[in-house]
Amino acid sequence: MKTLGSAIQISELKLKNRLVMPPMATESSDEDGNISEKLLRYYDEKSRGGYLGMIITEHSFIAADGKASDRQVSIASDDKLTGLKELTDVIHENGVRVACQINHAGGNTRSSITGYPTMAPSVVLSDGAKFADRSMTHTDIRTVVQEFADAARRAKKAGFDAVEIHSAHGYLPLLFPNGFGFYRTDEYGGNLSWRIRIHLETIRAVKEAVGKDYPVLIRLGGIDDTPGGNGIQDAVEASKAFEQAGISLIDISGGITGYVRHNMEQVQGYFSDVSEAVKQAVSVPVLVTGGINDPHAADRIIRENKADLVGVGRAILRDSAWPKKALEETET
Repeated sequence: MKTLGSAIQISELKLKNRLVMPPMATESSDEDGNISEKLLRYYDEKSRGGYLGMIITEHSFIAADGKASDRQVSIASDDKLTGLKELTDVIHENGVRVACQINHAGGNTRSSITGYPTMAPSVVLSDGAKFADRSMTHTDIRTVVQEFADAARRAKKAGFDAVEIHSAHGYLPLLFPNGFGFYRTDEYGGNLSWRIRIHLETIRAVKEAVGKDYPVLIRLGGIDDTPGGNGIQDAVEASKAFEQAGISLIDISGGITGYVRHNMEQVQGYFSDVSEAVKQAVSVPVLVTGGINDPHAADRIIRENKADLVGVGRAILRDSAWPKKALEETET
């Protein structure tokens, strides 16, 4: 029987249980995006005892113009490899697997942070509000795809067990499959199969960079929870295409509205309805996060086949012993 404490295979990667610490931005790198001693201590504490199946580290920016915030971790150049390797060593020494989440903030960054004009699929939203300084050109798209591939190569070289493409919470490339407010008339706009073109190009480039057996995950903004935005069926169809393209795991979170949903503050697993639908449509493992702080609720999500893995963020942020307690409680 599948339980929170049972092992699971993700492509060539075996996890000893289904409990994941998801990415949570600490903004604790040094000013140049290098791994700091503070970050090493933080991940050492969270992984100590080896009770987690996997940690997905906080988002790392793939290029200077995609930096989301000050003191965000960088994976934008080879000179970051030494610090990233120190980070994977710390987590591995505690007996936990680790994946690296890579991202480009797109229109959700600011020029005051990056020093560059912001770019997005289109400049304005449907309500006329300006979202970015300029629309992405085909050259921009090709550049970002290559930057994701280069970052993935660095993640593998630094010792990460997997890499996760961040396509949720309003970051690139999420906004391309979003029907809410973004207008393109080229091959990257229109129906869903066109709007996920950048995802498929990114997945293909990343797979070529890391090799066919290296696990590539994607965090998908599965639902926008807003009029005109993507719905559950969009997440299902996109996930099927991503699996066919070679993705090893679908990590379900929120879309343009972020990592929570309206009027669901009391729900254990904000996106479990989305993950359940996606899980029924794909054969690769599905991970869900969002508001989970009860070990029995986490275990129930697994037992009821709403997801294959559960991400628990804020509860672990508050209490580093939560994974140990959760496994002990659900084993009885």
